Amino acid sequence: MTEYADETPLSAEQSRGAPMVAASERVLPSPPVRSKQTPWLWALAGLAGLALLVNAMLWQRISGMQEKLAAQSAQSLALASEARGLAKQAQTMAQESAARTTLQEARLADLSLQRSQLEDLMRSLSRSRDENLVVDIEATLRLAQQQAQLTGSVAPLLSALKNSDQRIVRAAQPNLAPLQRAIARDIEHIKTIALSDTPAILVKLEDLAKRVDQLELANAVGATAVRLNRSKAPVPSSDNWWTALMHTALQQLQSLVRVSRIEMPEAVLLSPEQGFFLQENLKLKLLNVRMALLSRQVDQARDELDEAQLFLKKYFDMTTSKAKSTMALLKLIQTQLRQLDVPRIDQTLSVLASATAGR
Repeated sequence: MTEYADETPLSAEQSRGAPMVAASERVLPSPPVRSKQTPWLWALAGLAGLALLVNAMLWQRISGMQEKLAAQSAQSLALASEARGLAKQAQTMAQESAARTTLQEARLADLSLQRSQLEDLMRSLSRSRDENLVVDIEATLRLAQQQAQLTGSVAPLLSALKNSDQRIVRAAQPNLAPLQRAIARDIEHIKTIALSDTPAILVKLEDLAKRVDQLELANAVGATAVRLNRSKAPVPSSDNWWTALMHTALQQLQSLVRVSRIEMPEAVLLSPEQGFFLQENLKLKLLNVRMALLSRQVDQARDELDEAQLFLKKYFDMTTSKAKSTMALLKLIQTQLRQLDVPRIDQTLSVLASATAGR
């Protein structure tokens, strides 16, 4: 619409200050001018149309988004349902896996128990074999020790020690190394010891028994006088006859009286008949020494020989050469008897005892 405004009258100042124009010079009326509110109306109308268009587009887009949301929601529901199914399936599989794991653990525990029992059995078998070996070696060595003591020879003992060493080497057990070292030390110790010869000692005892008959008692007066006469020097032939006569008379007088010292008073009280039984008793003691040696009772042989030595010193005259040689032979036999002891294998036996106690 077009609106035309009416002519407005001039104000008073304009009418007073403006010159009067002629009627012919008056300005013709201008065409009507549009109102200032019209563009705003058009702008509002445009904005309204644009808003409607935008609203329509937004509504269309919202409708598309709703459709997409609905589709996605449906898809999400399907996925959720599928996920629940998968979760249930996974839970079932997890339960089955847990059951299988429990079963496997039980089987593994059974296998571990069987393995430990098998290892214990193997250790028990190995320990039994070692124990049997140790017991067998100990019995063999003790028997060899007895044989060596009975025979007076170290050959059985050395043979048993060497055989035991070879058995330990074949067994190849590290825990038997101390026993092997102890056996080696005992072998070296036995080889360094020199034993007396028992047959030679028996021969010396027989010789000693034969010499007993030639010994003189401590109170044998006649034999002592003859020995004294033989020990005196002959009268020089250069002397005159009366000097020789006096010397002979003096010797006869000295033979009538003998002054001697006897340590044991029992020897003085013996009669000549008792002297025979005294010699036989000494022979019996030497025979006991011989029997003790043959039965390998070395301690008893030593005791009997010590008694024979005291017997010899107590009742026989030890100033004679035969008595001195007899005493020297008796002391030699005593020395050899001290070397007649068969060496003991104490180190090996102690290690065997420790090994037996430790097992």
